[in-house]
Amino acid sequence: MKLLGFLFSVLVVAITAGSPVSAAGEGESYKTAQGLAVYLGVLPAAIVRGHPGSHPEGTMHGGAPQGKHEDHVVIAVFDAKTGARIENARVMANISGLGHVGAQTIELEAMSIAGTVTYGNFVELPGNDRYDIKLNITVPGRKPASVQIDFTYQHLQ
Repeated sequence: MKLLGFLFSVLVVAITAGSPVSAAGEGESYKTAQGLAVYLGVLPAAIVRGHPGSHPEGTMHGGAPQGKHEDHVVIAVFDAKTGARIENARVMANISGLGHVGAQTIELEAMSIAGTVTYGNFVELPGNDRYDIKLNITVPGRKPASVQIDFTYQHLQ
């Protein structure tokens, strides 16, 4: 479990560190749209289950689910021009798999980790598949108020 905790810490540092605008070109885990820069991470829920219940990550989103195919979707949102982290957004994710019927819509909740805010929640990804993750990000006082950013995520178990 120590290795899983270490891997989770590495992902958090990767998402929270540095200026997002200069970090990388757009790809599978980084996109820009209408003035927002967004990083996406997906990791097994088992990594979060490795934290004790008294640890903040151990209780986030009501605690990690115990299912076999549970994962944790995490995003970080920045102003693409200034690189400033956006900490007051409302984020909804619609997740659908190519080989699976139906879609899941979940709210990605604000999480304070290592003094920074990211957004995340647990989701069931039942198999090796390509998943479309469509984010709707609403930032109060920002024009346009709502921005949609779409990611494609190849999930391998």
